[in-house]
Amino acid sequence: MGVRLMVLDDHRLLAEALASALKLRGHRVLAAAAPAAGAADLVVSRAPEVCLLGTATPAEPGAFDPIVKIKRERPQVAVVVLGPVPSPRGIAAAFAAGASGYVRHDERIEGVERAMVKARAGEAVVAPQLLQGAFAELLNPAVQPDDEGQRLLQLLTPREVEVLVRVAEGEDTRLIAAGMGIAPSTARTHVQRVLMKLGVGSRLEAAALAARTGLLDRAAIASPPGPSAGYPGAAGLSDPPPPPEQ
Repeated sequence: MGVRLMVLDDHRLLAEALASALKLRGHRVLAAAAPAAGAADLVVSRAPEVCLLGTATPAEPGAFDPIVKIKRERPQVAVVVLGPVPSPRGIAAAFAAGASGYVRHDERIEGVERAMVKARAGEAVVAPQLLQGAFAELLNPAVQPDDEGQRLLQLLTPREVEVLVRVAEGEDTRLIAAGMGIAPSTARTHVQRVLMKLGVGSRLEAAALAARTGLLDRAAIASPPGPSAGYPGAAGLSDPPPPPEQ
């Protein structure tokens, strides 16, 4: 007997493709949509047996808020999350919100279908490999830290941390150069290195990432009292030499 379900995903095309594949396998898809503010309300109003909730960002705050609302108003609806391999906290957050399962988003359609059927029957669904990876990360935090802010901070030299702080405070290249006692071209090079290491394309994105991950707070804790990381001579201790001035 087919499952009566809804498919929600960050990307509408993926939701519709998954819905079409499940329809061909005899399941009744009530709706396929991209998650939005009203996604949980839609599930509550349609009351499927199973809701497949796709997310590309399981670690983001509030990623599983729709599950909380769905389970509060329609506790009989089984929610199965489809997402990337998360940190242990990502898996825990999904189940804490009320999810019945967590399935990798690159799982074959047969695997998704098995998860749906098991979730409808009241079983908890999570692949053994995901649990093994989660437990391994929990048991070896020093090897596989799940603190993104700390990980990003370790990528930057002390001088690059100072540059990031100044970028976050809204300083332009001229002000950064004046404040650190370096040439504008050197300041520009430092900024580009920071953007490259953080994997972002603009200063605004760098500032937003630093704020979201708590990187700046960690930088303040890690920096000892006294002269700034940008004091003369600091680059020689920890930074690669800047390129020759033009």
